[in-house]
Amino acid sequence: MNEEDRQIVCGVDDAGRGPVIGPMVLAGVAFRGGRLHLLEELGVRDSKALSPARRLRLRDRICELADRVEVEVVQPGEIDEYVLRKEKLWKLNRLEAEKVALILLKVGASVAYVDASDVDAERFGRTVAEMLPRGVEVISEHHADVKYPIVSAASIVAKVRRDAEVERIRAEYGDFGSGYPSDPKTRIFLQKLLEDGGELPAFVRRSWKTLKKLS
Repeated sequence: MNEEDRQIVCGVDDAGRGPVIGPMVLAGVAFRGGRLHLLEELGVRDSKALSPARRLRLRDRICELADRVEVEVVQPGEIDEYVLRKEKLWKLNRLEAEKVALILLKVGASVAYVDASDVDAERFGRTVAEMLPRGVEVISEHHADVKYPIVSAASIVAKVRRDAEVERIRAEYGDFGSGYPSDPKTRIFLQKLLEDGGELPAFVRRSWKTLKKLS
């Protein structure tokens, strides 16, 4: 096996970082270096540029071809725990960095391409690298899901899983719109939950300022 084939290259991306409803999903897709061309041949692109049907077909092919695929589903309760912490550095970016590092450890990555969630992409990369064994190269950039097919593949896997999680909620509770705070339908849905009283469902992120503005 040559040096290129010994390298495990992993792309990591998230889906659902901003919504007030539902989990955040992170996915890692890993290929040996000599097999990365398969992603280009598949024609993977950032998941946001694809139709749901196309994403689903590509997700299936990615999972068939990849050497390893790992998914972390981060539920609202865990997100709230981090967002509400008093320590400035222990917020959502820190939680996401921990989940990225966990995925990279699981796949045994030699090189990682990460779509940075922090406004400072290099800082996010350093935070992830500090949690990994020495020698793992972390390339952290904004819009990595557009620049690198390996991250595009991860964005597709994450988006398909996030959509499935959201559909499960919608099947039980009805249409709540996109789940983003700026969506009027989502805000009306949340307002009704608050007016009905009782405990908010576990799929709602209580730490989002949206709820304070509505209450």
